[in-house]
Amino acid sequence: MAHSLKTQTAPGAGGPNQPALDSEEVWQARVDLAACFRMAARHGLEEGICNHFSAVVPGYDDLFLVNPYGYAFRELTASMLLVCDFHGNVVSGAGQPEATAFYIHARIHKNVPRAKVAFHTHMPYATALSMTEGEPLIFAGQTALKFYGRTAFDRNYNGLALDEREGDRIASTIGNADIVFMKHHGVMVVAPNIAEAWDDLYYLERACQVQTLALSTGREVVAVDPAIAEAAYRQMREGDPESARLHLEAIKRTLDAEAPSYRD
Repeated sequence: MAHSLKTQTAPGAGGPNQPALDSEEVWQARVDLAACFRMAARHGLEEGICNHFSAVVPGYDDLFLVNPYGYAFRELTASMLLVCDFHGNVVSGAGQPEATAFYIHARIHKNVPRAKVAFHTHMPYATALSMTEGEPLIFAGQTALKFYGRTAFDRNYNGLALDEREGDRIASTIGNADIVFMKHHGVMVVAPNIAEAWDDLYYLERACQVQTLALSTGREVVAVDPAIAEAAYRQMREGDPESARLHLEAIKRTLDAEAPSYRD
């Protein structure tokens, strides 16, 4: 299912203007992203070697960190992550990004500047709901209300993203949303930082899981009154940045105790 990327050569790539990527801020981004890969694997949010997380490199609007092709999430470490430019060049790291990872994530980061982080998965419950009739997420459970008014639905599945046109099309569906359900495909979470992307990805799958369980009863799933849903959403979002930061710190503490190699 995964595809290798035929890299292109951009003028000046690897030349005297090579960016400095050894700052503490860049290393911290690597560590945080590696933690998210490892914990996503623990929760079963990935699919083989096909899913991808990316983050714009701190200090560089035209470079992004992404996982290398051929590795499962549970194998990844901070130093294994690649730094790529928007032309498909690997600026730092060994290997290449998976082809769809490059064509989706490069175009999202280029076309949607607020999307400093983009997490794409085929996580089972959210993906299952993307395959059903109607809007995927019913705002019936409290966890789902975290996403009230923040979702978009890309209804036009168009096969694999193996060129810039498909990446641009996917990017164009985001609009003002933070969560994109991709019909017959999976989900995309975009965020201003790694902590908030992780927080949204985790709670989105939890919301989709309980909705799927509720639907399995065969009884009607009753949505929350819109006025109450809006109010609850605002309550949640007010504390989201700090809650997300603490959530990420918690998963790093867990990994530090049980599988600290993600920091390597």
